[in-house]
Amino acid sequence: MRILHTADWHFGRQLEGRDRRSEQAAFVDELCRIADERKIDLVLIAGDVYDSVNPPAWAEELFYEALERLAAGGKRGVVVIAGNHDQPERVRAAAPLAYKHGIVLLGLPKEAPQISSSDVDGEQVRIVAAGPSWFEIAIPGVEHHAVVLALPYPSESRLKELISESFTQEQMQQAFSERIAMLFAELSEKFRDDTVNLVTSHLFVMGGKETDSERPIQIGGALTVSPSAFPEKAHYVALGHLHRLQKLGEKPLIRYSGSPLSYSFSEAGQSKAVVVLEIVPGHPVQEEIVYLQSGKPLARWKATEGIAQVERWLDEGRDAGAWIELELHVSDVIDPAEFQRLRKLSDDFVKIQRVLVREEREEEAAGERKDLSELQPEQLFRRFYERKRGTQPDERVVALFERLLVDEEGRGDLE
Repeated sequence: MRILHTADWHFGRQLEGRDRRSEQAAFVDELCRIADERKIDLVLIAGDVYDSVNPPAWAEELFYEALERLAAGGKRGVVVIAGNHDQPERVRAAAPLAYKHGIVLLGLPKEAPQISSSDVDGEQVRIVAAGPSWFEIAIPGVEHHAVVLALPYPSESRLKELISESFTQEQMQQAFSERIAMLFAELSEKFRDDTVNLVTSHLFVMGGKETDSERPIQIGGALTVSPSAFPEKAHYVALGHLHRLQKLGEKPLIRYSGSPLSYSFSEAGQSKAVVVLEIVPGHPVQEEIVYLQSGKPLARWKATEGIAQVERWLDEGRDAGAWIELELHVSDVIDPAEFQRLRKLSDDFVKIQRVLVREEREEEAAGERKDLSELQPEQLFRRFYERKRGTQPDERVVALFERLLVDEEGRGDLE
């Protein structure tokens, strides 16, 4: 069985007010192409398909379009669980229609998908058995069934359980991790030697590396789960929540696929991917990381030489096509008109932060303070230009200033 793991689509999310709709639509195209080219049998989407509980209409349309294309007319299985950003009812709203096409939509822990009716033939995906938080799925053309333990974001309120009456972080964390481990231990009894055994959930697992784009899933670490909470009989654990691609265990193989797009500049330089697996019961799991090309990368620029350095980088085509966060070092306040000119140099500037750097002048370091009245006009111009632009003027600019100065003095003599 060939399986694709993805998560944290966050449809509807922006970057500092910039619309990412076209990038998210391009990701759907790329994902469907990967699924077709690699002959994927089952797609696991591990939560946070939306960025908020009330996503824009276009985000819902894009999500349902993705499901329809991935399902391939009922020949490929698709499993979606709700994350902490998702409203469970919204994720599972279309479940009665979706299951007919081999799509499983689960909003809350302990939900069970509908078992396929007897009139579904072997050319369609079928749910052959199911119960709270688990199901067995048959894929056309695949010899082995898959048993999936599916646990959407399991907060106390969504589990409808009071997991701990303690108020200390350590005790709450231990109680939560133990409860999740107990739940998976009970569910893992559904695993068999002749099935592909999978776990998918939306959790914060101890040891995972966070980025700034994840809103906290836990209060002070209280909803943190130990990697040992997952059953050893599982072939693969497909997780959502953390936006960085990372592996947290070998047996079972535990992974976060990460988000398909970079959603904060803390993710600058990260490669985005989906995970493709080939699993045959009784054999080692074959894993492939497929890197994505559809999203614009994020880049951080630190211009210590002022605006002239930024202009040079743009002329050189540095980080072409990326969203850019610019940290601009200047020795004085930038003129508003000059700042607006800077913003217009590139549409890819998402955020510009000015850092005022006041360096001691050489004459001050030597204890030599000169009165401005003692400086020549050309020296005054150089200082003014450096303050406004954050860099030394080109000699041609200085020559032009001197020529203008001479012309002005000549008119003064005539008057």
